[in-house]
Parts: sequence; structure tokens; C-alpha cells
Amino acid sequence: MSNLSPAMVKLRGIITDDMNTWDQAWEQNVTPWETGKSQPPLLEVLRSGEVPFPRSGRAFVPGCGSGHDAISISAELGVETLAGDISAVAVKEANKLIVPEGLKVRFEVQDFFAFEDSQKFDLIYDYTFFVAIPPSMRMDWGKQINALIKPGGYLITLVFPLDPESDAGPPFFVRPEHYLAPLGEGWEKVVDRIPTVSSPTHVDRERIIVWRKLEPGVLKT
Repeated sequence: MSNLSPAMVKLRGIITDDMNTWDQAWEQNVTPWETGKSQPPLLEVLRSGEVPFPRSGRAFVPGCGSGHDAISISAELGVETLAGDISAVAVKEANKLIVPEGLKVRFEVQDFFAFEDSQKFDLIYDYTFFVAIPPSMRMDWGKQINALIKPGGYLITLVFPLDPESDAGPPFFVRPEHYLAPLGEGWEKVVDRIPTVSSPTHVDRERIIVWRKLEPGVLKT
């Protein structure tokens, strides 16, 4: 039985290979992944102390949507955070958020696959971006993640939705192991579990995985 909500079904009727259709989804308020607040599993892992996340440096949030998670990352860790989205409408919504004084958060319209940054990032966060792109683009996603993150940096993947297999999308079918081939060698998992807290519609449908990029020449333990 499908877990797809009417909004998810409507989303699939809007999104095509034309990236401008993401603007249409936002304009029509067909954004079923948005909850109007930060994702509870993200806040949980940031606050738990189980991972020595950087307390300075830079974070990156591709496919940031309305921006709540990007602000939380900056607030919890004190890092400068860049958040991008292909949709100008999404970025406009994100820029309406009140960023607490002292935080460094920037939202910009951005094509993740064409984005370049010579300084690289200490932390990258992916929630529903991986499942928004066609599976044929996942290897390119992995190449970009590897190009943009520093050795020793962390990648947080909030894997959602863990629904029955389907060829349709977005969101496209995903399982935790689907990240392995795109990321390639040189990563280790430091967290891999079902969150203890989830949004009501996400219960039993998500998993939080934190990866660390190994230094060159370092083998997995």
C-alpha cells in the first residue's frame, strides 16, 4: 500500500525534467516535504554530542527549501552556512525567515551540479535533495559531495521517505545503501540509526546517517 499523500501525488504531476517546474511547485504550495520547522532528527543528532561536529568553519545545505534546517545548523554549531536551491521561489521564502542575530546564514538560487567552491565545506546536510533528483543523477550527486567537502568533514543524510519501491518520483525510491556507490570509497559511517524523534508523518519512514570523509590514505576502521 502506498504512503503517498495527495500532495505527493500532485507534486509528481508538476515536476518534470524542466527545473523551472520546482518554482511551480512552490508557487502552488505543493511542498509536502516542508513541515514549517527544522527536522527533529537533525536537531537530535546536532545536540546529542555523539558526533564531534565542527564548531567553526562552513556548512552547506543543497536543496535547502524554506531554510529552517540551515538556520538550525548555524545556530547549533556556530558555523557559517550557505544554503542553495534551484527554485527562486523557495529561496525567496527562505529569505523571509528571521535569522537570529550573530548567525551567518546565506540563501541563494543555485544549481548544485554546476556549483563550485574552492574553500570546501566542513559539513554538508542533505534532506530530500537526494530523492528529488532522478536516480540516474545520483552518481553526479556523489561527485559533487566529494568535490565540496573537506577531508575530515561530515555529511548528514536524513534518508526520507523509506516507502515501498516505485519507479515514479519525486520523491524517488531510496534506501540507505543507495548512498554507498555515489559517495564511493573514503567515507565512514559514524551514525546510522532510526531517529528517536520524527515529525508525525515521518515516523518509521526515515533514517539518520552521518558520514565522515576520511583523510587521504586513511583506511576505514
